Amino acid sequence: MEARAVTGTRDRWSRPIIAAMLALACMLAVTTGVSSPARADAAVDCTSEDNERRISGCSDLLLQPGLDPEMAALAYAMRALALSLKGKYDEAIGDFDRAISLKPNFAVALNNRAWALFRSGKAAQGEPDVDRALAIQPMSPHALDTRAHIRQRLGQTAGAFADYDLAMRVGGSTIVKLYQCGLQASGHYKGKMDGIYSQELREALRLCVSSRDCDPLPPDEECRKMTS
Repeated sequence: MEARAVTGTRDRWSRPIIAAMLALACMLAVTTGVSSPARADAAVDCTSEDNERRISGCSDLLLQPGLDPEMAALAYAMRALALSLKGKYDEAIGDFDRAISLKPNFAVALNNRAWALFRSGKAAQGEPDVDRALAIQPMSPHALDTRAHIRQRLGQTAGAFADYDLAMRVGGSTIVKLYQCGLQASGHYKGKMDGIYSQELREALRLCVSSRDCDPLPPDEECRKMTS
């Protein structure tokens, strides 16, 4: 599968990781001396929206001797996310593996590893990960979206539609607007971008899901401001 720019959608879904990372970064700043091999601003860079800066920051942070395992898991997950957004899925999956080995119930990392597997053409391999993520966080709209994409690619139309449907119901107007924008871009939806889950949007989604190759997410960052 070709990589497409999803910074305006998937990268925003890293916010649970970023919040935890920033909290731990504050702790690290208090306990780490200036002689540390990791530069002082590595934790901040590791949460950057710039992928290259994020990769560099997380890599430097992971050089910190005696790094708290939870902090290390977060750093691996953040670096993996940046690698995934650059289309380097094999490297990303390796980092997600490390993050999850340190923190087995890391729902966000499980979801994002499933997405990386899906994006690399290994949808079936990602299904157990997203199922685990949803067992931990059953009402995560992001994990529901990931499983919907996987099910759609595997031809499980009814299950895919059910997951997209639930993602919008629990995710609210932000997720609804995202699908409105994506389905409008694909030519399936002609209605307003108002964040309201209408019958028109439901039918557009149903039509999209009937094809394995249709994606209700937007093809670029045109929806970023709208859904942020």
